[in-house]
Amino acid sequence: MSLELVGGIGLLAMFVLLVLGVPIAFAMAVVGAVGLWVLEGLGAALAQATLIPWSEGRSFVFVTIPLFVLMGQLVYQTGLATDLYSGIRAWIGRVPGGLAVASVVACAAFGAVTGSSIATVATMGAIVMPEMRRYGYNPRLATGALAASGTLGILIPPSVIFIFYGVMTETSIGELFIAGIVPGILTAIMFSVIIWVRCMISPDLGPRGPAATWEERWRSASGFLPIVALFFGVIGGLYAGVFTPTEGAGVGCAGVVLIAALKRRVNLPAMGRALEETALISAMMFAIIVAGYLLARFLAITGTTETIVDLLVGLELGRVGFLVLLVGLYLMLGALLDVFGMLVLTVPFVMPVVRELGIDPIWFGVFVVVMSEVALVTPPIGANVFVMRRAAPDVPMTEIFMGVLPFVVGELIMIALLIAFPEIATWLPSQMG
Repeated sequence: MSLELVGGIGLLAMFVLLVLGVPIAFAMAVVGAVGLWVLEGLGAALAQATLIPWSEGRSFVFVTIPLFVLMGQLVYQTGLATDLYSGIRAWIGRVPGGLAVASVVACAAFGAVTGSSIATVATMGAIVMPEMRRYGYNPRLATGALAASGTLGILIPPSVIFIFYGVMTETSIGELFIAGIVPGILTAIMFSVIIWVRCMISPDLGPRGPAATWEERWRSASGFLPIVALFFGVIGGLYAGVFTPTEGAGVGCAGVVLIAALKRRVNLPAMGRALEETALISAMMFAIIVAGYLLARFLAITGTTETIVDLLVGLELGRVGFLVLLVGLYLMLGALLDVFGMLVLTVPFVMPVVRELGIDPIWFGVFVVVMSEVALVTPPIGANVFVMRRAAPDVPMTEIFMGVLPFVVGELIMIALLIAFPEIATWLPSQMG
């Protein structure tokens, strides 16, 4: 039996495990470890299974992941997220579909401190859905807007997906963060315009929100200005080269604690819940990273990686054709895998082709993250949709998927703009200090 055939059988076995509902980390770890056992013996497989977590998991850059996750959890557990949404709603809630538009802006702002899409949907869904129900918002529009807007959490920096991609490809995480700013802002604007236009055409979809006086607006600004200041402080420091992403994550955590302390929101139960959730999320991410390295070692030995790379290069599609192929691939994988699984299974194979075609790795990181956003709302997996369903159990899954459809179209337009005008993502990083 050839090595390539062994690698193909391993990939097939992993997809079978995923279809059976086995978590992606365990599926990759089992296939990688068993494959190494078959090819190199039990001793070598056990050695790889113990050495990989030590050699790969102790990288200093990995400290960034739990720190940024903790930053978002502290914002949520101390009630700063509720202040954030209330402040934004007071300013833009009176436009057609104002509560939904406010949720888009709030998701973008919350994503700027948490870096997690699922955390953004879960947090904002619990805060915003009761208010949308009270003002008679169409359930399809309300849930669709929240599920789609939650994806901004992985595009607007800091983003755990950018960290994940940066570690896998040895790309500057600071530059990836900066590259996501303009595409993230443009995506938020696009989502807001989609809501506003739909509510202008059909006012019953999203009635205007409550009126607020100028005094109330200025007073409510204290809810979102500290978060905005914290975002600019962290990202500005990265942009100017004042500190590394890991140091920036520490500054961000300290900033959230300081803001919460000034508002007298720091207490032991909130801190305990934030630390517990951070530990669970971080452990999941580290398990996926280590399992991904184990699987990659197995595929490298079998030559599967080189075979797939040679196949992609041999197609001679050119830059645009290759990217269009990847759009279709990610749409298919998004129906089966979560974001981390998609990256682990695709990035090792496509990065050599990306470099061969002269595509900027920083730009490609933004492209991959935007495609991951689409995957988060693609049936039948659609992780954001399932999280949204927990926040709105009375809304059928089909209604939520139909609600996100206009925003998926908006994401595809954003991808087309990125391909046509790469400077959208590359200009800011090129100006970094």
